[in-house]
Amino acid sequence: MAVEMAVKIASSKQADVLMKGKVGSSTLLKCVLNKEWGLRTGNLLSHIALFEVDTYHKLIAVTDVAMNIAPNLKDKIAIVNNSVLCLNKLGISLPKVAVLGAVEMVNENMEATLDAALLSKMNQRDQIRNCIIDGPLAFDNAVSLESAQVKGIRSEVAGDTDLLLMPDIEVGNVLYKSLVFFAKAKVAAVILGAQVPIVLTSRSDSEQAKYDSILLAAAASKRI
Repeated sequence: MAVEMAVKIASSKQADVLMKGKVGSSTLLKCVLNKEWGLRTGNLLSHIALFEVDTYHKLIAVTDVAMNIAPNLKDKIAIVNNSVLCLNKLGISLPKVAVLGAVEMVNENMEATLDAALLSKMNQRDQIRNCIIDGPLAFDNAVSLESAQVKGIRSEVAGDTDLLLMPDIEVGNVLYKSLVFFAKAKVAAVILGAQVPIVLTSRSDSEQAKYDSILLAAAASKRI
C-alpha cells in the first residue's frame, strides 16, 4: 500500500515531508496515527494555513481550519504551540497571535471569549512562550488597527496579527475559503504535530497552492 510505504519512509527519517496524493485524507491520517510505525509524537495534530492577501501588510496564518473540530482550551494551547514553532522556523521570532471571538469582550456565555482570556493570561505568565497572545478579538480588530482604535482597544496584536486562532473548524473553514475565493489570496497549508510536516492539500487546490504548501512544509521541517 503506497500510503503505508510513504509513512514508513518518513518515520524511518528517510523523508522530511509527507504529502497526500490521490487518496482520502482519512486513509492517510489512519496510517500517520498507526501506533507501531506511524508518525505520532504525542502532540496534537493541527492544521496551519499561511496566506498572502493583497489588502494586508504582511503574511498572515490561520489555524485550525481542517483538523480539530471543536478544540477545547487544552487543544488550543497545543494548536498555538504547533503554529508558533512553525512561524519561528519561518523567521518570525515573536509572532502576534489573535484569539478570535465574535466580540472583543469576555462574555461568560461565549466559551471562545473565555478561552481567549485564559490563553492571553497564560502567555503573560510564560506558560505559552515565543509569541504575544491577545484576545478575545473580533476579526476586524485583529486585522485593522483603525478598527481597534475606534473601539478603544489597546493591544500589541490588533492590526498587526501574524496568526489567527479560530474558535472552531467551521469558522476557520469559512474564513479560509473566503480568503481564497473572494479575496483571491495565495495560500500554503500543512499539518503540524507529527514527526514530519504533512502536506494535506485538497484536490480542488491550485497547482500554485500545492507547490507553496510543499515549500512551507520544507521550511517547517527545519530544526531550530
